[in-house]
Amino acid sequence: MYYFTSPLVDRKRVMHDNSELVQARIRRFEHERLRPAVYPRSIALELAAWVVPGEPVPFADAVAQEFVPFAAGTPWGRAWSTMWVRVRGTVPEVAPGERAELVFDLGFGAAEPGFQAEGTVYRPDGTIVKAVEPRNAHVPLDGAPGDLIELYLEAAANPDVADGFRDFRPTPLGEWDTAGAEPLYVFRRADAVVRDLTVWELVQDVAVLRGLLEVLSPTSPRHAEILRALERMVDIADPDDIAGTSQQARAALADVLARPASGSAHSVHAVGHAHIDSAWLWPVRETQRKVARTFSNVLSLQQEDADFAFAASSAQQYAWMKRFQPELFERIRAAVAAGRFHPAGGMWVESDTNMPGGESLVRQFLRGKLFFLEEFGVEPLDVWLPDSFGYSAALPQIARAAGSRWMLTQKMSWNETNVMPHHTFQWEGMDGTRIFTHFPPVDTYNAQLTAEELARAERQYAEKGAANTSLVPFGYGDGGGGPNREMLAAASRLRSLEGSPTVTLSTPRRFFEAAEAEYGDPPVWTGEMYLEFHRGTYTSQARTKRGNRRSEHALREAELWATAAALRGEPYPYEQLQEAWETVLLQQFHDILPGSSIGWVHREAERRYAEVLASTERIIAGSLATVAGSGESELVANAGPYAREGAAAMGIAAAQRTGVSAAVTRTTDGFVLENEYLTVSIDNAGLVTALVVRATGRQAIAAGERGNLLQLHRDTPTKWDAWDIDEHYRRHVIDVTDVVSIDIVPHASAAVVCVVRELGGSRITQALTLTADGRALDIETTVDWRERQKLLKLAFPLDVHTERATSEIQFGHVHRPTHANTSWDRARFETVAHRWVHVGEPGFGVSIANDSTYGHDITRAPRAGGGTATTVRLSLLRAPLYPDPEADQGEHTFRVSVRPGASIADAVQEGYRLNLPLREITGAGPVAPLIAVSSDAVVIEAVKLAEDRSGDVIVRLYEAHGGRAAATVTPSFSFDTVTETDLIEREIPATALDTTTAGETRLELRAFQLVTLRFSRPRL
Repeated sequence: MYYFTSPLVDRKRVMHDNSELVQARIRRFEHERLRPAVYPRSIALELAAWVVPGEPVPFADAVAQEFVPFAAGTPWGRAWSTMWVRVRGTVPEVAPGERAELVFDLGFGAAEPGFQAEGTVYRPDGTIVKAVEPRNAHVPLDGAPGDLIELYLEAAANPDVADGFRDFRPTPLGEWDTAGAEPLYVFRRADAVVRDLTVWELVQDVAVLRGLLEVLSPTSPRHAEILRALERMVDIADPDDIAGTSQQARAALADVLARPASGSAHSVHAVGHAHIDSAWLWPVRETQRKVARTFSNVLSLQQEDADFAFAASSAQQYAWMKRFQPELFERIRAAVAAGRFHPAGGMWVESDTNMPGGESLVRQFLRGKLFFLEEFGVEPLDVWLPDSFGYSAALPQIARAAGSRWMLTQKMSWNETNVMPHHTFQWEGMDGTRIFTHFPPVDTYNAQLTAEELARAERQYAEKGAANTSLVPFGYGDGGGGPNREMLAAASRLRSLEGSPTVTLSTPRRFFEAAEAEYGDPPVWTGEMYLEFHRGTYTSQARTKRGNRRSEHALREAELWATAAALRGEPYPYEQLQEAWETVLLQQFHDILPGSSIGWVHREAERRYAEVLASTERIIAGSLATVAGSGESELVANAGPYAREGAAAMGIAAAQRTGVSAAVTRTTDGFVLENEYLTVSIDNAGLVTALVVRATGRQAIAAGERGNLLQLHRDTPTKWDAWDIDEHYRRHVIDVTDVVSIDIVPHASAAVVCVVRELGGSRITQALTLTADGRALDIETTVDWRERQKLLKLAFPLDVHTERATSEIQFGHVHRPTHANTSWDRARFETVAHRWVHVGEPGFGVSIANDSTYGHDITRAPRAGGGTATTVRLSLLRAPLYPDPEADQGEHTFRVSVRPGASIADAVQEGYRLNLPLREITGAGPVAPLIAVSSDAVVIEAVKLAEDRSGDVIVRLYEAHGGRAAATVTPSFSFDTVTETDLIEREIPATALDTTTAGETRLELRAFQLVTLRFSRPRL
């Protein structure tokens, strides 16, 4: 039997094959003929160099050194080193239609800009011209032909730690001391060149049209029209005289470039942008230089294109410019005033939003917005967080309370399992507050304005039929760089081009105002935006996370007691507190606190947290000495929001010495710890077999199970080591039950059992403690961690049947299912919590609090005899090999409390107890609380003096139990008036403030409502 192919199909195949051949010819002609003709003439420059012996130095120090002759073709640059190159020459002659400029090649490779060598060009007076980077290697020349050139190039030998993101192998490149001394690069080129402007424009025409060809259907008339026009262009452009024929070649493309977009084309607002990670695969000191390079690129580009505006977030990065590059900062200030340079986001950095505490997120906005207002007189109204690893349900309320109206994120496109159903929507937080949010369908925050990117934005846009506008952030990013002139050329040609969405150069504000006007009733997404990826970031680099948690609570104490001391006449330490806060805020950046940076970054973070703790300890000690007065009375200072051990919340009381102790006895099966409230049974393996509430006899540990169980998992993510915990980790687990020793530890007032275990090269010591009046079992775990690619969890199987678990987040809590009914539930297999989690059934619950742990998983399993038990596990440690092969090695300490019979209100108190221990001091005697609140549901989170240095007292509080609450707030100091303010401490109409009489203020709060009160003090 014979089969015949349809002649029509054959014809289509032949047409397609011919099209591919023509496109191949065009591509080759562009790369081999057109692009080389952009620079028809070049002159090598005279070079001399000085290699910095250590860390980078300022311009003035560098140019004072002795420079030695240096030649192109010379290897240079051990990892993380800097070489200064003095460049001399003359401006070349140019003809009409030509322009003189410099071109550098520092040894650029295939890696993206920002992930390899880069440089900054300075004038002899120390002002920056622009950066030199891959795909943006030119430097403009202002002089006339024959004028002398003298410039200085600061060349940074930043290594490609990511190896082009081809693999994720351990690398020594993340630390100066291990990166090696061999040069990484060859300095290839430093030339004065002549650019043929017509040829350059022709190359941009071809690039846009070739890109459009790749996204159009090969059978469409538009595809054929563009293909034939490009073919004509190749025929017209003479390979031996590209310059002489380039104008005619451009004319061959004019008609297809002039065809306007269809009336239904998707509308793109293209916002110039450069995502600059404040640290990641480079240290903070290199980010400071990356910001200068990127911002100077932008200012240079704006001199060439009057329509180009640029948006940049992170007040910290502007503050670095003010400190390290004041002349550049003044140019930025002028560009902001001219409406060309747009501060975005309103935050100190683009922070993680899962792990920073509530007051930290407040301060991200407070410090960020105050900087922009004070320096530029502008207030960003958008929240710009394209790359953070998921978004807390507390964020809408915090952002709106800071005066922000809109939010942008891109990261949710990284979800592994489920696709976000909206691109423009109202995001509703846990308290009901909504913020207008956009999630760009282009699925990148580093767009280059290619036809493929724009087609993707149009194809994926979820709001078709209801709206038709999206935002595209364009410019090289992560490592900085920003837009280049080729991207602006593409934007110009794509403004209205048949077959493509329309492109408007825009700003965040212009986009959001247009999107709001277009889409008056968008859909609503309620609750957290959980990123189904990068779940390991809740656990990696435990020391960084502990430093964050300890610093946050130390700052709470420092501000509280410093305020109390200031009300007694002591100076308030504004500068010290601001410096400490800015350190903490910087280190909440979304690649530092999550633990996904090179080792250099995390070692520096640990050092700087130690500085914060030392500074806050000095403030606390000095302030308490003032508040408590001179004397030898033994006192305890309670900075927490709940009364403890006879000390009122935020007050100082006489130390209690009752002599009562919890009991501990050894049995044949192990140990029994008892006090008035609890009975705890511990077996000879150091595991908790019973945790009983004595008043009811209720057992918290599931029958046949044991709590305090350490479990070791294989932890080999598919790709992103420090970032990811992949679900397959659960299939490989070892219960750590072997004991080296276990014994009773004598203690004056508590029952303590100490367990020592060894695991491979690691050693684990646990102290299980029941205090005399404790309603919770406290467990302190110290680990000398020597494992690699392992995950250590601490498990508590609980006799609780529940469909949901409750986890603390900023200013409240969220409920998450413990089942896996849907793909959304199954994907949420590792979750974040702050100081506590709680699982409960009607009449009984258990809280588990911690002092520095964020990652958890909470699951249900069948119980013998029917029903289910709920297992809560805390993720203590990981040991990823990339990007820091030494991640988490060494000693760590974790504190956990398990409280049976606990309500959510009890869980809130446990979280504060574990994180804000009482301070033992001496002084004259007890001191009344600075502020008293009548309801346990209303928690004071911060007490401080106002940022304007007026002496007014700021009190921030929130409803913590998830219901409506009425409370009376009673300060111990005199005040004239009390008003509600936003987070920037500006008065707003009252939402919770009811009445103020006789020194008391009455509040009515909705569930999880965040309220800031300003108590105006009498003016002297």
